[in-house]
This record gives sequence, C-alpha cells and structure tokens, in this order.
Amino acid sequence: MKETALSAVHTELGAKMVPFAGYNMPVSYAGLKHEHEVVRTKVGVFDVSHMGEFFVKGEHAEALLQKVTSNDVSKLVPGKAQYCYVPNKTGGIIDDLIIYKIADLEFMLVVNASNIEKDWNWISSQNDVGAELTNNSDEWSLLAIQGPKAAEAMQSLTSVDLAGMKFYTFEISEFAGVKDVIISATGYTGSGGFEIYVKNKDVKQVWDKVFEAGEAFGIEPIGLGARDTLRLEMGFCLYGNDIDETTSPFEAGLGWITKFTKDFTNSEALKAEKEAGIKNKLVGFELKDKGIPRQGYPILNAAGDEIGRVTSGTMSPSLDKAIGMGYVPVDVANVGGEIFIGVRNKSLAAEIVKTPFYKG
Repeated sequence: MKETALSAVHTELGAKMVPFAGYNMPVSYAGLKHEHEVVRTKVGVFDVSHMGEFFVKGEHAEALLQKVTSNDVSKLVPGKAQYCYVPNKTGGIIDDLIIYKIADLEFMLVVNASNIEKDWNWISSQNDVGAELTNNSDEWSLLAIQGPKAAEAMQSLTSVDLAGMKFYTFEISEFAGVKDVIISATGYTGSGGFEIYVKNKDVKQVWDKVFEAGEAFGIEPIGLGARDTLRLEMGFCLYGNDIDETTSPFEAGLGWITKFTKDFTNSEALKAEKEAGIKNKLVGFELKDKGIPRQGYPILNAAGDEIGRVTSGTMSPSLDKAIGMGYVPVDVANVGGEIFIGVRNKSLAAEIVKTPFYKG
C-alpha cells in the first residue's frame, strides 16, 4: 500500500487510516459529522495527494487532449482549468478529470487515484500525434483547503489575491514560503476554497504553515469520510460509484461537458445517443421513511419492482436527512416523484429532488 508524503503526520494526529485506491489514507480525525461541519462553516484541510498528475506538452498537446477528452480544450487559456471526462469506445467513461492549461503548449491533467494506471495506459495508447507525456503522480502532493473562511485564513501565505480568484482559475506563485506552487480555485465540497499542488519535498512545510495561518479561523484536518458526504450533498459524481466504464455520460448529467464542436473518442456514437434520447437518468432523492440508503441498494417502484440501483447514499450532516443518488428510467425521473429504496427487506419511501441537496 502506498503512503502519501504526509501519512506519518496523519498518524501522529490520531487519524483513522484506511486503504483507499491503493493508498493508506485518513478517513477521519475528530469524527465525520464534526469535520463535515468544520468545512461548511469554517475551513478544513484534506490531504488528497493520492490523486494523479499527468503533464502533456508540446505543439501537439492540445490535439491529443481534444481527441481523448469530452470538453473543448481549445477554449482554455493559461490560468484556466476545465472539467471533463475521458470517453471509452463503448459509450462509457474511463475517468472524469480536470485539465489545467499551464502555458500555451503545456497542460496538467488531474485524474482519480484509482484510475492513474488505466488513464495513463489509455492516453498513451492514443498519442499518435507525438505529444510529450509524463506521469508525475508520485512527485506531487495535493492539499484541498476548503470552506467559507479559506481565502481569509490563507491570504497571509501568498501575494495572490485569493478572494479575487474566480472558480476554475489558478495561479502559479509562492505559497507558504514555497515557490512555483499551483494555487487552484477548485474543490469538491461546494463550500469554496482552494486546491494546492506542491512537490512532495515541500508539502510538510506547506501543511505546517497552513495550520499556523488558519489557527485563528478554526482550521482542522479533514478525512475522506467527510469529503464523501460534502460532495454528495452537492450532487457531485464520484467515479466508481455514480459513473464508470458502463455509464452513459448523458444519463449521468454530463452533457454540459460533452462538446460536439470537435471529433473525439466515440463522439459519433455519443452524438447519436444524445439525439435518440436517454433511457435512464441519474437523480437525487431524499428518504421520507427512516433509514439510510447505501450504494448498491435497489430502487423500486410502488409495485415493488426493481427499476434501478442506489449509486451513492448517506445521512446528510448539513440537512439531517438521508439522501442519495441513483439511475432510474427517464419516465420516473421527475422531481417530486415517489420511488422506494430497498433497505434490509423493507421498502422505504423516497422523493426525487433537484440537486444540489445542500443550497448553502
């Protein structure tokens, strides 16, 4: 099992460590509900250094990315980031990721930890244009500093105007006394904040200074457990739960990052699917009966027939309600409609609701 550069720090802090995507990762420190609340109201720090970083350079870099990703990379300018997915040839999704345009001929791809090897092999196999590819995943650490107090708490560590940064933009600057840090106004929590990309050798210094600067703002370390409840309250997809190699991007609600202004892997088939109309749809739901929906639980109609499966589910700490997501037939997928979740041989009533569940 791999360790991040900060694994020893998490252990010292008393974190509960668990295996995740081949890494030894902190799932919680002071408790999930407490950590969740810290991010929603103050500022929390996640070590998400298990994520992968690929660099794509050269005059053919953009051409390769246009071919292997769903979004229109030509719209990017240096300092901008873009969410997209990598389609496979059978209508599913190899991964969802963020592309950062570092310079005119240089991009960074941030991919899911569990998909690093798969993504690398696929993108490399599609590189018939001669782009320069490097997998630097083992050299970089990533801290997600999230919450409404993040900009104010971190401002003393950099000359970059953190509060003035727009969503999905980034700057490369000094941060916490370290040069050439990528400071990105991105995140997976819905409570604002930044993601800080720094080399492994410098991350301990950054971690220490981040906690020093944030002390007056109630900063705390946050584990992957709260990361999951925070993202689910926003209705954000998690690869391996809500999207995978068999999932249609249109059924998953990712049509907005599917751009047919260019040709890309399987684009003709995806275009035909869009025109024909989807059969199923990923929906959010809230339980009306007492219980907690979990991944894999059946979604039922009033007659008790299985019509889908829960892809993500939890008890929402912010709303104090049981929430979840899952795929159901399109004719059932109306907001306000009633479905049932099969929980331990019981059929629990649920209502389809518009996401995000948490409105802030």
